[in-house]
Amino acid sequence: MGATDRTLGIVREMAAAMEENRQYLTKLDSEIGDGDHGNNMRRGFAAALERLEGEEPGSPSDVLKAVSMALIGKVGGAAGPLYGTAFLRASTALSGEEVSPQDAAGALEAALGGIKQRGKAEVGDKTMVDALAPAVEAAKEAAGSQDATVAAVFRAAAEAAEEGAESTVPLTARKGRASYLGARAEGHRDPGATSTRLLLDAAARSLEGGG
Repeated sequence: MGATDRTLGIVREMAAAMEENRQYLTKLDSEIGDGDHGNNMRRGFAAALERLEGEEPGSPSDVLKAVSMALIGKVGGAAGPLYGTAFLRASTALSGEEVSPQDAAGALEAALGGIKQRGKAEVGDKTMVDALAPAVEAAKEAAGSQDATVAAVFRAAAEAAEEGAESTVPLTARKGRASYLGARAEGHRDPGATSTRLLLDAAARSLEGGG
């Protein structure tokens, strides 16, 4: 199976994860946001799959670009432009047919750069950056090991993202809708950081499954 098919498999797994965790993400978002993150993410990834079924992507980059366009078009709130930018930057970072562990880590780093530029958020602001920044560091470290695989890069990223998402619980939000709540946002896990962790975990599971 080529890298393009593997990337399609990852997107399918991501869509399934958003479907499965829709109510969980909505619950988190109803506590400190608009309450629509779960539905928006599910709708966005469903649209991405629909778009990909109508196309014949020739490379992993093409797959990610299609996902980006679908998310920007279908996901409301801040998550659409942020995730859309992340997938677009990741697609630009990939070239050619194959994806090495280093390429995968580089694509995640490019995605983080896009999110930071677009959302102006840093670690500690209680956003998806709190999950993705440690994930990128872990991915780069995993990519540097001698027997690195793309699956191992995403697994390391997903585990670091889980710790990062958990670290948002005690924080006061400094960006997004939750920032209006002040101290009341403390004690709640950030929905964007949580969906980031779920997406990375879906990618890892897809690749570990031989996909």
